[in-house]
Amino acid sequence: MLNLSKSSGGSSLENVLITSKLVKEGCIIHSHTNQAEISLSSLCLISAMDPQPGYPLLTTFFFFFCILAILTILKRLNSSRLTSKLPPGPWKLPLIGNIHNLVGSLPHRSLRDLASKHGPLMHLQLGEVSAVIVSSAEVAREVMKTHDINFAARSPLLASKILFYNSTDITFMPYGEQWKQLRKICSLELLSMNRVKSFRQIREEEMSNLVKRLASSAGSPVNLTECIMSLAFTIVARTTFGKKCSRQEQFIPLVAEAVRRLSGFDINDVFPSLTWLHVISGVKLKLEKIHHEMDGILETIIREHGESRAIKTGEGDTPLDLIDVLLKFEEHDEDGFFLSRTNIKAVVLDIFTGGSETSATTVNWAMAEMMKRPKILARAQAEVRRVFGGQGRVVEQDLPELKFMTSIIKETLRLHPPGPLIPRECQGRCKIDRFEIPEKTRVIVNAFAIGRDPKYWTDPEAFDPERFLESHVDYKGCNFEYIPFGAGRRICPGMAYGLANVGLQLAMLLYHFNWKLPNGMKNEDLDMTESFGLSVRRKDDLILIPTSYHLH
Repeated sequence: MLNLSKSSGGSSLENVLITSKLVKEGCIIHSHTNQAEISLSSLCLISAMDPQPGYPLLTTFFFFFCILAILTILKRLNSSRLTSKLPPGPWKLPLIGNIHNLVGSLPHRSLRDLASKHGPLMHLQLGEVSAVIVSSAEVAREVMKTHDINFAARSPLLASKILFYNSTDITFMPYGEQWKQLRKICSLELLSMNRVKSFRQIREEEMSNLVKRLASSAGSPVNLTECIMSLAFTIVARTTFGKKCSRQEQFIPLVAEAVRRLSGFDINDVFPSLTWLHVISGVKLKLEKIHHEMDGILETIIREHGESRAIKTGEGDTPLDLIDVLLKFEEHDEDGFFLSRTNIKAVVLDIFTGGSETSATTVNWAMAEMMKRPKILARAQAEVRRVFGGQGRVVEQDLPELKFMTSIIKETLRLHPPGPLIPRECQGRCKIDRFEIPEKTRVIVNAFAIGRDPKYWTDPEAFDPERFLESHVDYKGCNFEYIPFGAGRRICPGMAYGLANVGLQLAMLLYHFNWKLPNGMKNEDLDMTESFGLSVRRKDDLILIPTSYHLH
């Protein structure tokens, strides 16, 4: 019989009551603790009981397991309450979550199909990563405008950390004061409209060189995809480095490989805690090798620019190249802000990866869509030849007169946004469309799904440039049903740079050549299958036969 007198067992009963009180309070205060912390807390409470002789050991363990069970149940209930506030989503498998839902199909299409079942704000568990998918203009507006600051961050990825100097570039840098200063430099100095205009001669020269090469192959099949990609890299190299440099031929293949590495799915990014995966996959070593080689080339080029900077003014026929512009900020500016050498290198890589891949992909899609629809192609050619026929060549400053061709570019970007999935990260717990988005959740805006939503677009799967002829919808991120370059603070800073390249290239291809498919292929048989990457390319290269229209 248990003696409850104060002299023999009172302290034990008193400690049990204290323990009960502590458990009650602890359940409120520590409902977020993990299992190890729960067990430790429980053991500490049991040790406080100080069992006396005659107090059965079995009873002590009984209290221990009761406490552990109560805390475990409360923890699960709390987790369940948090989960219930998340947006809906498909069922999840243990460990991998919803990764299986994205296997075997293009991610932007898989996510669109899932959103049609689970709603425009959908939760997925991708391994260890909690992700929310946005698939409507209304929710995109909340994320990229109403709560833009809270979603202005980007999640760090293994490739971005290694290739872009620990994510010190404009694309992947965490949101903060340094990012805002760097963004300001890009908007006002590096990629401003005036800076883009200053590179007009480079664009026209390189495009004229391509026209001559195509003319020499007139009547024979050419790989237009390769031609346009090579042109894009050359233009970016000249605008960034200035005159053609000896290391350019080594650098461009490395950038192409970096783009390929950035394009693929990396298991390390959905299981970041399993660092041993880096070793098994070998991905980290490959990325570090590419980074080391690119860094050596960039260091040489930047050092040469630094030595010659004193005699370059940017006046006359030789504009400052982009490295010259960046080097102006290597020392403190009037606000005390400066760019480090690694910042400069990281931004240069941004320009190469973004400025080459996306513009070339857009030109390739536009030509493919027109080849599939000969009437649209003929109308575009007639417009270009009417506007520039008297001049005998395409002049960039007159491109705004090409209303129909501009609509073709807009329609191409609607159906084929260069980056169909726009990544953000939630910086603080936030409520969107009745649902709670926890801190550090990855938010992915599906621009592809929004651009093909029948709620906003008539016959959304059809390529119909006329829809933009009388429309005021533009690329600038104010119309959330059309966000090929994103919106808000993280909108693509190189939009003007890319569009200038796309417009001139398309106009000159349409002006100088008639085009047909090889081997008697019918226009309607042209394969438009996509291939997912840093930008969504056509799976197959575009092979066409050019016929010179006229060349002066």
